[in-house]
Amino acid sequence: MNLTAQARIEALGFAPADAAILAAHFEDAERQGRKGHGLARIDWLATLPDLDPAARPERTVAEDGYERWDGRGALGYLTMEQIVRAQLESPPVRTRVVVASDCFPTGHLGYWTRRLADAGLAAVLTCTSPPRLPHPDGGEPQIGTTPLSIAIPSSDGPPIVSDVSMAKATYGDVLAGRATEADLVPFGGTQAHKAFALGLGLELLVEALAGTDSYGAVLLVARPEADPVPERRRRASGARLPGDRGA
Repeated sequence: MNLTAQARIEALGFAPADAAILAAHFEDAERQGRKGHGLARIDWLATLPDLDPAARPERTVAEDGYERWDGRGALGYLTMEQIVRAQLESPPVRTRVVVASDCFPTGHLGYWTRRLADAGLAAVLTCTSPPRLPHPDGGEPQIGTTPLSIAIPSSDGPPIVSDVSMAKATYGDVLAGRATEADLVPFGGTQAHKAFALGLGLELLVEALAGTDSYGAVLLVARPEADPVPERRRRASGARLPGDRGA
């Protein structure tokens, strides 16, 4: 029997509502060609030693300019879902920093920032993960793949959504068979020190704000004061820009 993605996730013990959230994320990744964050992740979930389908995240601080969330053992996908819904339900007056601890895995970050930008909010999101990337000079892994997503809304159509990691290939690509562990190095070739430096800075930022006891995430969400995307699209003369769908 060919089970749907949601049915496969429910078989791991997740409630239907949570399974639907996870399935939507994985299926969106598949549509965008991000197979490392797609359906291959379902089998990977089953290998997680501390998987707790009943765990629920909690918002422990709620201020207009600052929120803090604790995953409480829930998958990072489910924590991020609650965080994004909370921002959409009650956007900041101007700007808000959201810090999440015990927030892993978070999936492809553009999925979260796009939803905020679709609602007219600018968003920046980064997170930490297990050490995968060595220093460009070699040695043991020092930092995670350290993704960063930036989404900017636009009055003329879809938002611009940049979503990259600091790695030549992501760990998800390895899981999906699209890369090998030899590809888990900072991107850039002879300029890889730049990706390593940015990855290290982002990782330390998350650790400084979320703590070092578990993997975390930091989200900046803000109401834009200007609408720069339409002019940038005109200057691009039809070239594909980050986050454009269907390309």
